[in-house]
Amino acid sequence: MEGIDQVKLLGIGDRNLRILEEYFKEKIVVRGNDIIVADSSRHSEELAKVMGRLIEIAGEGHTVTEGDILTIIKHGAGGDDRIEELEETVVFYSTSHRKRIVPRSPRQKEYIESITKNDVVFAIGPAGTGKTFLAIASALAALKRREIERIFVSRPVVEAGENLGFLPGDLQEKIDPYLRPIFDALREMVGMDRAQRMIDAGTLEIAPLAYMRGRTLNNSFAILDEAQNSTVMQMKMFLTRLGTNSKAIVTGDITQIDLVDPSKSGLVAVIDILSGLEGIKFVRFGEEDVVRHRLVRRIISAFSRKGTSSQTAATNEESTEASKPLDDNPIEDAHSTEDKDG
Repeated sequence: MEGIDQVKLLGIGDRNLRILEEYFKEKIVVRGNDIIVADSSRHSEELAKVMGRLIEIAGEGHTVTEGDILTIIKHGAGGDDRIEELEETVVFYSTSHRKRIVPRSPRQKEYIESITKNDVVFAIGPAGTGKTFLAIASALAALKRREIERIFVSRPVVEAGENLGFLPGDLQEKIDPYLRPIFDALREMVGMDRAQRMIDAGTLEIAPLAYMRGRTLNNSFAILDEAQNSTVMQMKMFLTRLGTNSKAIVTGDITQIDLVDPSKSGLVAVIDILSGLEGIKFVRFGEEDVVRHRLVRRIISAFSRKGTSSQTAATNEESTEASKPLDDNPIEDAHSTEDKDG
């Protein structure tokens, strides 16, 4: 590993080593520039190949991610080509941060290509798959190339467990927490100073979905985040704001609907209404596409299993209720009891 930035290779606190140890069930030790694995290990040859490729990635100046590790493990030698393809697909380059935004999984690459080829893209999947982050990066890239003039980012304001009216501050201070994840993405890509200058100049607008009503967005890039919490009418309103030379990206997770009646979700509705229309693309992310901490993937999987189990139990309960004899009449039973008592 001589000449290699060990933090880029091993991760903070040797996080990448822990991932490899967990997958291969082997103890890996780093001593100076040497990586030591027991010779008797039945995975030593495969592990050596994976480590060799990760060292190459770090040697090229890239930070090794969990996505890189899993891609190489999953696809073997073919994983090398996949990673190179992903690294070559630069979505946005931040000159101020000297950072390249690139897709970290084949699904993310498909997402970026869909945004390029279509005017309306729906990204549906669990948290941590990069749906919002890459949408904002794509919008900034289009603005940088002067393909558009403005970026609009919006979210439905849904009171999930808290009453908006009881939150402290004026209206702007009340809605800021709902929009904070968008500002976090902008801070990472361009910094808050530049983002604020864009807002002041009218180049970037971040607002609740209700503020979009009655507007026409020309030469724009419009992003609707957390769209599972929009109603059908709100979804229609957002999509019909598009003017000439504009794109729309709609992101959401249909397993995390905060509406009182989840069946009213606009994102759920458009899957049936708009699927198959020319110029509209649906990209579906799964648990395997999560690029946050590896535990996020497990958490999502655990909740999915629990949800399936709960649905099965509910179905069984409904079946039991439906199978009860129809001649059990509580009103007649009550009358019969009264007659006996009389």
